[in-house]
Amino acid sequence: MKYLKITLLNSLLILLVLSGNITIAQSGQIKNSETEKVEKKKKKKKKKKIRLPDIDLSHWKVTLPVTNEKGKPYEINPPEIFEFATNEKAKPYMYIDSTRGAIVFHAMPTASKTKNTKYTRSELREQMEPGNNNKNWTFADGAYMKGKISMAESSTDSDGKYHRTIIMQIHGRLTNEQRDIIGEDDNNAPPILKIYWDKGKIRVKTKVLKNLNATYEEMLHEDAWGDDEGFNFEQEVGFRKFILEVKISDGKMVVVLNGNEYKVYENIHIRKWGVFENYFKAGNYFQSRDKGAYSKVRFYELEVSH
Repeated sequence: MKYLKITLLNSLLILLVLSGNITIAQSGQIKNSETEKVEKKKKKKKKKKIRLPDIDLSHWKVTLPVTNEKGKPYEINPPEIFEFATNEKAKPYMYIDSTRGAIVFHAMPTASKTKNTKYTRSELREQMEPGNNNKNWTFADGAYMKGKISMAESSTDSDGKYHRTIIMQIHGRLTNEQRDIIGEDDNNAPPILKIYWDKGKIRVKTKVLKNLNATYEEMLHEDAWGDDEGFNFEQEVGFRKFILEVKISDGKMVVVLNGNEYKVYENIHIRKWGVFENYFKAGNYFQSRDKGAYSKVRFYELEVSH
């Protein structure tokens, strides 16, 4: 009788094992398989996934809202920029958000201002040749930039409205020869494109030539160019992810939001702009000097091609 009971118990255990309801551990302990599944799920939840941004920094330098030993804006060129995550000066202003897979650009009003502006930035500047600002592109060459972005945080002004920031640019640049022709002491030219995060929407600004009959030499002067009225995309991006594309060809500039809303510039002003060299910029060029103001912009992806 005792043997029969043992046999029946063994048979029952075998049936339960085969049905998947019970497993027998090597130690001889009996565990419920459903309990094991729950424990595994809990362990997976505890493990945080590490995500890294899809951004190649080999052709970018960065300007940060902190000064160097000479009191000028602190910059990091390639290849040193690859180590930005361990750079003590850079850490507060450019760092990796490993839970979201993004580089965060953090900017606020400081004494670190570049020439010709009152605002500060945590912003990348394209370098077609790493470490060299003198190699740039023209509209005739063609260019393309794409970024996946989101606003992480933004302070508000006295009216409760979010501060705005520039997240992408195309900046003009005088060649050394052009600089000398007009007697300038630097190579700065106006930005032909500014893309803003503006109170949860995407706003685009470009330049127009004030005098369409201006000579070549006259066009090289910054004051020959004025601002257009600007354009707001209909979509409200808020603090969600969005994708921006900028497509450049000879006499044409196209800005695309999320693949389905377009702003096309194809006019006499863009054609005249062809006299300049250009470079892309991306990041957080903060547009406020309010005390305590700041913003943080996430870049998940960034690519450029020519």
